[in-house]
Amino acid sequence: MIRVVLAEDQALVLGALSALLSLEGDLGVVGTAGDGEAALAEVRQHRPDVLVTDIEMPRLSGLDLAAQVRTEFPGVRVVIVTTFGRAGYLRRALAVGAAGYLLKDAPAAELADAIRRVHAGGRAIDPVLATGAWGEPDPLTDRERQVLRAAETGQGTAAIAGALGLSEGTVRNYLSEAIGKLGAANRAEAARRAREKGWL
Repeated sequence: MIRVVLAEDQALVLGALSALLSLEGDLGVVGTAGDGEAALAEVRQHRPDVLVTDIEMPRLSGLDLAAQVRTEFPGVRVVIVTTFGRAGYLRRALAVGAAGYLLKDAPAAELADAIRRVHAGGRAIDPVLATGAWGEPDPLTDRERQVLRAAETGQGTAAIAGALGLSEGTVRNYLSEAIGKLGAANRAEAARRAREKGWL
């Protein structure tokens, strides 16, 4: 029996995934969670074989969750299931150790097969996304990404500087670099473009 923890913030989707996977004779859903921190608690409690998680979740994103699970439980394999069919997200998911990346509109049988494949040590990546993943590289540094995320929420330079422990001049430099790299007119447009590419 392959033991699975499911993390998904939409209750209907979580229930449907759990019900569908429970129909598979060799898969057992041992825990479910509606946010990233609850999912990490489920992984800590149940030590599943596979974690299936969405990317965008409250309290801890699926990518941050995958990175934390890889650190604490390197034997737990991670499959990302998301609506975000963007190459940038796929590259970031692979960088934090995810072994699978599927879109939510994939057939249920495909998810079950992906879980089996990653449990056996392989990878399961949406083929169309896999082809596009090696196109345009992410130009942002981690710090530029942090500053853009903060700017995306409408925070001013001083607030961003205080939150990240940087000087206001350094924050302005990071924003200027990100805006230039993305060919944007301002910080809001830069954040929007980065989000569309899956780089935030």
